[in-house]
Amino acid sequence: MTDATLFPQLEIPETIAAGPGPGNTDGRVLARFAGAGLADHMHGDVLRGMVECKHMLRAVMGTDNVHTYGVAGTGWSGLDVMFSAVQPGDRVVMFVNGTFSGIDGLTVRMRAATSEELAANPMDPQAASVTIIDVPHGQSVTGEIVEAALAAHKPKWAAMAHWETGSGRVNDIRGFSDACEKHGTMGLVDAVSSLGVEDFRIDDFPGVHGWASCPQKGICCLPLTYAPVSFTDHYIAELLKTGTRTFAHHPILEARHWGIIDGKDVEKGTYHRTHSAYAVSAFHEALRILLQDGVARRAKGYAFHEAALKSAVTAMGCEVTSNMTSLIVLNLPRDMAGREMELVQHCRAQNFGIWPTLSAPVQVRIGILNLLQEHVIRDIVARFGQAIRDLGGQFDEQAVQHALDTHYGQAIAAE
Repeated sequence: MTDATLFPQLEIPETIAAGPGPGNTDGRVLARFAGAGLADHMHGDVLRGMVECKHMLRAVMGTDNVHTYGVAGTGWSGLDVMFSAVQPGDRVVMFVNGTFSGIDGLTVRMRAATSEELAANPMDPQAASVTIIDVPHGQSVTGEIVEAALAAHKPKWAAMAHWETGSGRVNDIRGFSDACEKHGTMGLVDAVSSLGVEDFRIDDFPGVHGWASCPQKGICCLPLTYAPVSFTDHYIAELLKTGTRTFAHHPILEARHWGIIDGKDVEKGTYHRTHSAYAVSAFHEALRILLQDGVARRAKGYAFHEAALKSAVTAMGCEVTSNMTSLIVLNLPRDMAGREMELVQHCRAQNFGIWPTLSAPVQVRIGILNLLQEHVIRDIVARFGQAIRDLGGQFDEQAVQHALDTHYGQAIAAE
Protein backbone atom coordinates (compact mmCIF):
# COMPACT_ATOMS: atom_id res chain seq x y z
CA MET A 1 0.00 0.00 0.00
CA THR A 2 1.47 3.34 -1.05
CA ASP A 3 1.19 6.53 0.94
CA ALA A 4 -1.51 8.88 -0.26
CA THR A 5 -0.27 11.98 -2.00
CA LEU A 6 -1.13 15.16 -0.13
CA PHE A 7 -2.05 17.63 -2.81
CA PRO A 8 -1.94 21.40 -2.20
CA GLN A 9 -5.16 23.20 -1.35
CA LEU A 10 -7.46 23.47 -4.34
CA GLU A 11 -7.75 27.02 -5.65
CA ILE A 12 -10.51 27.60 -8.18
CA PRO A 13 -10.41 30.99 -9.94
CA GLU A 14 -13.45 33.15 -10.44
CA THR A 15 -14.98 32.63 -13.86
CA ILE A 16 -17.83 34.05 -15.88
CA ALA A 17 -20.22 31.13 -16.19
CA ALA A 18 -21.57 32.21 -19.57
CA GLY A 19 -22.88 28.84 -20.67
CA PRO A 20 -26.21 27.00 -20.54
CA GLY A 21 -25.84 26.39 -16.80
CA PRO A 22 -24.97 26.30 -13.97
CA GLY A 23 -25.40 30.03 -13.77
CA ASN A 24 -23.45 32.50 -11.69
CA THR A 25 -24.71 31.93 -8.16
CA ASP A 26 -25.90 35.08 -6.43
CA GLY A 27 -23.51 36.26 -3.72
CA ARG A 28 -26.41 36.39 -1.23
CA VAL A 29 -27.04 32.68 -1.82
CA LEU A 30 -23.37 31.85 -1.30
CA ALA A 31 -23.41 33.90 1.91
CA ARG A 32 -26.39 31.95 3.26
CA PHE A 33 -24.71 28.66 2.33
CA ALA A 34 -21.46 29.56 4.07
CA GLY A 35 -23.19 31.36 6.93
CA ALA A 36 -25.43 28.53 8.08
CA GLY A 37 -24.54 27.41 11.59
CA LEU A 38 -23.17 23.97 12.30
CA ALA A 39 -26.66 22.72 13.07
CA ASP A 40 -27.72 19.13 12.68
CA HIS A 41 -30.18 18.42 9.90
CA MET A 42 -33.10 18.01 12.29
CA HIS A 43 -32.66 21.41 13.97
CA GLY A 44 -35.90 23.35 14.25
CA ASP A 45 -34.73 26.23 12.06
CA VAL A 46 -33.66 23.81 9.33
CA LEU A 47 -37.06 22.09 9.37
CA ARG A 48 -38.82 25.47 9.35
CA GLY A 49 -36.69 26.48 6.37
CA MET A 50 -37.81 23.36 4.50
CA VAL A 51 -41.47 24.16 5.12
CA GLU A 52 -40.96 27.71 3.88
CA CYS A 53 -39.04 26.45 0.81
CA LYS A 54 -41.94 24.16 -0.03
CA HIS A 55 -44.43 27.02 0.01
CA MET A 56 -42.16 29.43 -1.85
CA LEU A 57 -41.52 26.81 -4.51
CA ARG A 58 -45.26 26.42 -5.12
CA ALA A 59 -45.45 30.18 -5.68
CA VAL A 60 -42.48 30.14 -8.08
CA MET A 61 -43.92 27.23 -10.09
CA GLY A 62 -47.44 28.61 -10.03
CA THR A 63 -49.21 25.59 -8.65
CA ASP A 64 -51.58 24.24 -6.04
CA ASN A 65 -50.01 20.79 -6.33
CA VAL A 66 -49.34 19.63 -2.79
CA HIS A 67 -46.65 17.28 -4.09
CA THR A 68 -44.28 20.14 -4.89
CA TYR A 69 -40.88 19.98 -3.24
CA GLY A 70 -37.12 19.76 -3.81
CA VAL A 71 -35.10 16.63 -4.52
CA ALA A 72 -31.57 16.58 -3.13
CA GLY A 73 -29.17 16.86 -6.06
CA THR A 74 -29.09 18.43 -9.51
CA GLY A 75 -31.66 18.47 -12.27
CA TRP A 76 -30.85 14.83 -13.07
CA SER A 77 -32.09 13.89 -9.59
CA GLY A 78 -35.39 15.70 -10.15
CA LEU A 79 -35.82 14.11 -13.57
CA ASP A 80 -35.13 10.66 -12.15
CA VAL A 81 -37.85 11.15 -9.56
CA MET A 82 -40.32 12.29 -12.22
CA PHE A 83 -39.58 9.42 -14.62
CA SER A 84 -39.75 6.83 -11.82
CA ALA A 85 -43.49 6.46 -12.44
CA VAL A 86 -42.81 4.94 -15.87
CA GLN A 87 -43.04 1.16 -15.55
CA PRO A 88 -41.68 -1.66 -17.73
CA GLY A 89 -43.92 -2.09 -20.73
CA ASP A 90 -45.59 1.33 -20.39
CA ARG A 91 -46.34 2.91 -23.73
CA VAL A 92 -44.44 6.23 -23.94
CA VAL A 93 -43.88 8.82 -26.66
CA MET A 94 -40.73 10.88 -26.14
CA PHE A 95 -39.98 14.02 -28.15
CA VAL A 96 -36.28 14.64 -28.80
CA ASN A 97 -34.74 17.75 -30.39
CA GLY A 98 -31.35 18.01 -28.70
CA THR A 99 -28.82 16.51 -26.34
CA PHE A 100 -30.78 16.68 -23.11
CA SER A 101 -34.15 15.54 -24.38
CA GLY A 102 -32.12 12.74 -25.93
CA ILE A 103 -30.82 11.77 -22.49
CA ASP A 104 -34.38 11.98 -21.18
CA GLY A 105 -35.28 9.56 -23.96
CA LEU A 106 -32.62 7.13 -22.78
CA THR A 107 -34.00 7.39 -19.24
CA VAL A 108 -37.49 6.60 -20.51
CA ARG A 109 -36.24 3.60 -22.50
CA MET A 110 -34.43 2.27 -19.44
CA ARG A 111 -37.54 2.72 -17.31
CA ALA A 112 -39.98 1.23 -19.81
CA ALA A 113 -37.77 -1.65 -20.95
CA THR A 114 -38.81 -5.13 -19.93
CA SER A 115 -36.30 -7.31 -18.11
CA GLU A 116 -35.52 -9.05 -21.38
CA GLU A 117 -35.05 -5.80 -23.29
CA LEU A 118 -32.81 -4.39 -20.58
CA ALA A 119 -30.66 -7.53 -20.46
CA ALA A 120 -30.29 -7.51 -24.24
CA ASN A 121 -28.77 -4.01 -24.20
CA PRO A 122 -28.30 -2.76 -20.62
CA MET A 123 -26.83 0.64 -21.49
CA ASP A 124 -29.07 1.46 -24.43
CA PRO A 125 -32.23 -0.66 -24.26
CA GLN A 126 -34.57 -0.58 -27.23
CA ALA A 127 -37.90 -0.71 -25.43
CA ALA A 128 -40.62 -1.72 -27.87
CA SER A 129 -43.20 0.27 -25.89
CA VAL A 130 -41.30 3.57 -26.34
CA THR A 131 -41.59 5.71 -29.46
CA ILE A 132 -38.92 8.37 -29.94
CA ILE A 133 -40.01 11.28 -32.13
CA ASP A 134 -36.81 12.86 -33.42
CA VAL A 135 -37.07 16.53 -34.38
CA PRO A 136 -34.02 17.90 -36.24
CA HIS A 137 -31.43 19.88 -34.29
CA GLY A 138 -32.27 23.58 -34.38
CA GLN A 139 -36.01 23.04 -34.68
CA SER A 140 -38.69 23.17 -32.01
CA VAL A 141 -41.22 20.51 -31.09
CA THR A 142 -44.54 21.93 -32.27
CA GLY A 143 -48.04 21.22 -31.10
CA GLU A 144 -48.79 19.69 -34.50
CA ILE A 145 -45.93 17.21 -34.07
CA VAL A 146 -47.19 16.23 -30.62
CA GLU A 147 -50.80 15.91 -31.76
CA ALA A 148 -49.91 13.65 -34.65
CA ALA A 149 -47.73 11.37 -32.51
CA LEU A 150 -50.23 11.00 -29.68
CA ALA A 151 -53.07 10.35 -32.11
CA ALA A 152 -51.06 7.60 -33.78
CA HIS A 153 -49.59 5.86 -30.73
CA LYS A 154 -52.11 6.47 -27.89
CA PRO A 155 -49.46 6.32 -25.13
CA LYS A 156 -49.92 6.32 -21.38
CA TRP A 157 -47.10 8.87 -21.03
CA ALA A 158 -45.65 11.59 -23.23
CA ALA A 159 -42.46 13.46 -22.34
CA MET A 160 -40.74 16.58 -23.65
CA ALA A 161 -38.16 19.15 -22.62
CA HIS A 162 -39.77 22.59 -22.34
CA TRP A 163 -36.50 24.37 -23.23
CA GLU A 164 -33.86 22.22 -24.93
CA THR A 165 -30.47 23.74 -24.14
CA GLY A 166 -28.65 21.31 -26.41
CA SER A 167 -29.97 23.25 -29.40
CA GLY A 168 -31.34 26.35 -27.66
CA ARG A 169 -34.91 25.74 -28.76
CA VAL A 170 -38.17 26.44 -26.92
CA ASN A 171 -40.77 23.72 -27.43
CA ASP A 172 -44.54 24.23 -27.58
CA ILE A 173 -45.71 23.54 -24.04
CA ARG A 174 -49.27 24.69 -24.77
CA GLY A 175 -49.59 22.38 -27.76
CA PHE A 176 -48.05 19.53 -25.75
CA SER A 177 -50.48 19.98 -22.83
CA ASP A 178 -53.52 20.30 -25.11
CA ALA A 179 -52.64 17.15 -27.05
CA CYS A 180 -52.07 15.20 -23.84
CA GLU A 181 -55.47 16.27 -22.52
CA LYS A 182 -57.19 15.40 -25.77
CA HIS A 183 -55.76 11.88 -25.96
CA GLY A 184 -55.86 10.98 -22.26
CA THR A 185 -52.08 10.91 -22.03
CA MET A 186 -50.14 11.91 -18.91
CA GLY A 187 -47.56 14.52 -19.83
CA LEU A 188 -44.12 14.75 -18.22
CA VAL A 189 -42.03 17.88 -18.73
CA ASP A 190 -38.34 18.56 -18.29
CA ALA A 191 -38.38 22.21 -17.13
CA VAL A 192 -34.71 22.25 -16.13
CA SER A 193 -33.92 25.31 -18.25
CA SER A 194 -37.23 27.19 -18.25
CA LEU A 195 -38.25 27.40 -14.59
CA GLY A 196 -37.37 30.82 -13.20
CA VAL A 197 -36.49 32.15 -16.66
CA GLU A 198 -39.83 32.10 -18.50
CA ASP A 199 -42.97 33.53 -16.92
CA PHE A 200 -45.42 30.64 -16.75
CA ARG A 201 -47.64 28.81 -14.25
CA ILE A 202 -47.56 25.04 -14.42
CA ASP A 203 -51.22 24.81 -13.37
CA ASP A 204 -52.11 26.47 -16.67
CA PHE A 205 -51.07 23.24 -18.44
CA PRO A 206 -53.45 20.55 -17.13
CA GLY A 207 -52.24 17.93 -19.62
CA VAL A 208 -48.89 17.86 -17.80
CA HIS A 209 -48.87 15.77 -14.62
CA GLY A 210 -45.17 15.74 -13.75
CA TRP A 211 -42.61 18.55 -13.79
CA ALA A 212 -38.91 18.46 -12.96
CA SER A 213 -36.34 21.25 -12.88
CA CYS A 214 -32.97 22.05 -11.31
CA PRO A 215 -31.55 24.42 -8.68
CA GLN A 216 -28.62 25.83 -10.67
CA LYS A 217 -30.25 27.59 -13.63
CA GLY A 218 -33.34 29.81 -13.35
CA ILE A 219 -33.52 29.38 -9.57
CA CYS A 220 -29.90 30.66 -9.44
CA CYS A 221 -28.94 28.40 -6.56
CA LEU A 222 -25.98 26.04 -6.18
CA PRO A 223 -25.93 22.64 -7.87
CA LEU A 224 -26.40 19.74 -5.48
CA THR A 225 -28.94 21.59 -3.39
CA TYR A 226 -32.59 20.87 -4.35
CA ALA A 227 -34.14 20.13 -7.72
CA PRO A 228 -37.77 21.31 -7.89
CA VAL A 229 -40.45 18.79 -8.82
CA SER A 230 -44.23 18.96 -8.87
CA PHE A 231 -46.85 16.25 -9.38
CA THR A 232 -50.61 16.33 -9.77
CA ASP A 233 -52.94 14.21 -7.68
CA HIS A 234 -53.58 12.10 -10.79
CA TYR A 235 -49.86 11.31 -11.11
CA ILE A 236 -49.66 10.32 -7.43
CA ALA A 237 -52.81 8.18 -7.69
CA GLU A 238 -51.32 6.35 -10.66
CA LEU A 239 -48.09 5.76 -8.77
CA LEU A 240 -50.03 4.37 -5.81
CA LYS A 241 -51.59 1.82 -8.18
CA THR A 242 -48.41 0.71 -9.93
CA GLY A 243 -45.61 1.34 -7.45
CA THR A 244 -42.09 1.98 -8.67
CA ARG A 245 -38.79 0.11 -8.57
CA THR A 246 -36.85 2.72 -6.65
CA PHE A 247 -36.44 3.68 -3.03
CA ALA A 248 -34.15 6.71 -2.95
CA HIS A 249 -36.04 8.55 -5.71
CA HIS A 250 -39.60 7.45 -4.95
CA PRO A 251 -41.86 10.50 -5.50
CA ILE A 252 -44.16 9.70 -2.58
CA LEU A 253 -41.39 8.81 -0.13
CA GLU A 254 -39.45 11.92 -1.12
CA ALA A 255 -42.57 13.98 -0.43
CA ARG A 256 -42.75 12.57 3.10
CA HIS A 257 -39.30 14.02 3.73
CA TRP A 258 -40.87 17.44 3.07
CA GLY A 259 -43.85 16.86 5.34
CA ILE A 260 -46.31 15.82 2.61
CA ILE A 261 -48.25 12.72 3.62
CA ASP A 262 -51.43 11.31 2.07
CA GLY A 263 -51.76 14.39 -0.10
CA LYS A 264 -51.61 16.86 2.77
CA ASP A 265 -49.04 19.09 4.45
CA VAL A 266 -48.20 17.84 7.93
CA GLU A 267 -46.11 19.31 10.71
CA LYS A 268 -43.10 17.01 10.37
CA GLY A 269 -41.61 14.82 7.71
CA THR A 270 -41.36 11.07 8.34
CA TYR A 271 -39.04 9.78 5.60
CA HIS A 272 -35.40 9.76 6.63
CA ARG A 273 -33.03 11.71 4.39
CA THR A 274 -29.78 13.08 5.82
CA HIS A 275 -29.78 16.38 4.01
CA SER A 276 -27.71 19.52 4.43
CA ALA A 277 -28.57 22.54 6.54
CA TYR A 278 -26.29 24.51 4.20
CA ALA A 279 -28.24 23.39 1.13
CA VAL A 280 -31.56 24.27 2.76
CA SER A 281 -30.27 27.73 3.66
CA ALA A 282 -28.97 28.38 0.12
CA PHE A 283 -32.15 27.09 -1.56
CA HIS A 284 -34.31 29.15 0.79
CA GLU A 285 -32.40 32.35 -0.08
CA ALA A 286 -32.49 31.67 -3.83
CA LEU A 287 -36.28 31.26 -3.71
CA ARG A 288 -36.63 34.43 -1.61
CA ILE A 289 -34.60 36.42 -4.14
CA LEU A 290 -36.58 35.07 -7.09
CA LEU A 291 -39.89 35.94 -5.45
CA GLN A 292 -38.61 39.40 -4.47
CA ASP A 293 -37.54 40.05 -8.06
CA GLY A 294 -40.74 38.51 -9.41
CA VAL A 295 -40.77 35.74 -12.00
CA ALA A 296 -42.40 38.02 -14.58
CA ARG A 297 -39.84 40.77 -14.05
CA ARG A 298 -36.93 38.37 -14.26
CA ALA A 299 -38.36 36.80 -17.43
CA LYS A 300 -38.63 40.25 -18.99
CA GLY A 301 -35.00 40.92 -18.05
CA TYR A 302 -33.80 37.75 -19.72
CA ALA A 303 -35.66 38.59 -22.93
CA PHE A 304 -34.26 42.12 -22.93
CA HIS A 305 -30.61 41.25 -22.36
CA GLU A 306 -30.67 38.21 -24.65
CA ALA A 307 -31.87 40.50 -27.45
CA ALA A 308 -28.89 42.79 -26.82
CA LEU A 309 -26.43 39.90 -26.94
CA LYS A 310 -28.05 38.50 -30.06
CA SER A 311 -27.83 41.85 -31.84
CA ALA A 312 -24.13 42.15 -30.97
CA VAL A 313 -23.02 38.69 -32.13
CA THR A 314 -25.14 39.05 -35.27
CA ALA A 315 -23.23 42.26 -36.00
CA MET A 316 -20.05 40.18 -35.75
CA GLY A 317 -21.32 37.99 -38.58
CA CYS A 318 -22.57 35.09 -36.44
CA GLU A 319 -25.86 33.31 -37.16
CA VAL A 320 -28.08 32.73 -34.10
CA THR A 321 -30.27 29.63 -34.43
CA SER A 322 -31.83 29.52 -30.93
CA ASN A 323 -34.96 31.13 -29.50
CA MET A 324 -34.36 30.81 -25.74
CA THR A 325 -33.88 33.94 -23.65
CA SER A 326 -31.19 32.69 -21.25
CA LEU A 327 -28.97 31.22 -23.96
CA ILE A 328 -28.00 31.87 -27.55
CA VAL A 329 -26.72 29.14 -29.86
CA LEU A 330 -24.80 30.38 -32.87
CA ASN A 331 -22.72 29.53 -35.90
CA LEU A 332 -19.48 31.46 -36.30
CA PRO A 333 -18.94 33.73 -39.34
CA ARG A 334 -18.41 31.79 -42.58
CA ASP A 335 -14.66 32.40 -42.69
CA MET A 336 -14.39 30.75 -39.24
CA ALA A 337 -16.74 27.82 -39.86
CA GLY A 338 -15.44 24.61 -38.31
CA ARG A 339 -13.45 26.40 -35.58
CA GLU A 340 -16.23 26.48 -33.00
CA MET A 341 -14.57 24.05 -30.59
CA GLU A 342 -11.24 25.84 -30.93
CA LEU A 343 -12.85 29.17 -30.07
CA VAL A 344 -14.70 27.74 -27.06
CA GLN A 345 -11.52 26.16 -25.68
CA HIS A 346 -9.68 29.47 -26.19
CA CYS A 347 -12.36 31.32 -24.21
CA ARG A 348 -12.46 28.76 -21.41
CA ALA A 349 -8.69 28.94 -21.01
CA GLN A 350 -9.24 32.59 -20.06
CA ASN A 351 -11.97 31.81 -17.48
CA PHE A 352 -14.70 32.87 -19.89
CA GLY A 353 -17.00 29.86 -19.58
CA ILE A 354 -18.92 29.53 -22.84
CA TRP A 355 -19.82 26.08 -24.18
CA PRO A 356 -20.04 24.16 -27.44
CA THR A 357 -23.09 22.11 -28.29
CA LEU A 358 -22.63 18.53 -27.10
CA SER A 359 -23.92 16.89 -30.27
CA ALA A 360 -23.62 17.59 -33.98
CA PRO A 361 -23.57 20.08 -35.51
CA VAL A 362 -20.98 21.76 -33.29
CA GLN A 363 -22.13 25.29 -32.44
CA VAL A 364 -21.24 27.87 -29.79
CA ARG A 365 -23.47 28.43 -26.76
CA ILE A 366 -23.36 31.66 -24.73
CA GLY A 367 -25.60 31.96 -21.68
CA ILE A 368 -26.64 34.84 -19.45
CA LEU A 369 -28.03 33.08 -16.37
CA ASN A 370 -28.04 35.59 -13.51
CA LEU A 371 -26.05 38.04 -15.68
CA LEU A 372 -28.82 40.55 -16.27
CA GLN A 373 -26.88 43.81 -16.27
CA GLU A 374 -25.81 45.97 -19.19
CA HIS A 375 -22.15 46.15 -18.17
CA VAL A 376 -21.99 42.35 -17.88
CA ILE A 377 -23.50 41.83 -21.33
CA ARG A 378 -21.03 44.34 -22.77
CA ASP A 379 -18.19 42.46 -21.07
CA ILE A 380 -19.37 39.15 -22.56
CA VAL A 381 -19.55 40.75 -26.01
CA ALA A 382 -16.06 42.23 -25.61
CA ARG A 383 -14.58 38.91 -24.52
CA PHE A 384 -16.28 37.00 -27.32
CA GLY A 385 -15.20 39.58 -29.90
CA GLN A 386 -11.61 39.42 -28.65
CA ALA A 387 -11.64 35.64 -28.97
CA ILE A 388 -12.73 35.95 -32.61
CA ARG A 389 -9.90 38.40 -33.26
CA ASP A 390 -7.40 36.16 -31.44
CA LEU A 391 -8.25 33.40 -33.89
CA GLY A 392 -7.76 35.72 -36.87
CA GLY A 393 -11.37 36.70 -37.45
CA GLN A 394 -12.45 40.22 -38.29
CA PHE A 395 -15.63 42.21 -37.86
CA ASP A 396 -16.83 45.80 -37.70
CA GLU A 397 -16.34 46.82 -34.06
CA GLN A 398 -18.31 50.03 -34.58
CA ALA A 399 -21.29 48.03 -35.88
CA VAL A 400 -21.22 45.88 -32.76
CA GLN A 401 -21.08 48.87 -30.43
CA HIS A 402 -23.85 50.55 -32.40
CA ALA A 403 -26.05 47.49 -31.97
CA LEU A 404 -25.51 47.53 -28.20
CA ASP A 405 -25.87 51.30 -27.89
CA THR A 406 -29.08 51.26 -29.88
CA HIS A 407 -30.59 48.45 -27.82
CA TYR A 408 -29.72 49.89 -24.42
CA GLY A 409 -30.30 53.47 -25.55
CA GLN A 410 -33.89 52.64 -26.50
CA ALA A 411 -34.48 51.27 -23.00
CA ILE A 412 -33.17 54.45 -21.38
CA ALA A 413 -35.33 56.59 -23.68
CA ALA A 414 -38.41 54.58 -22.77
CA GLU A 415 -37.92 55.17 -19.03
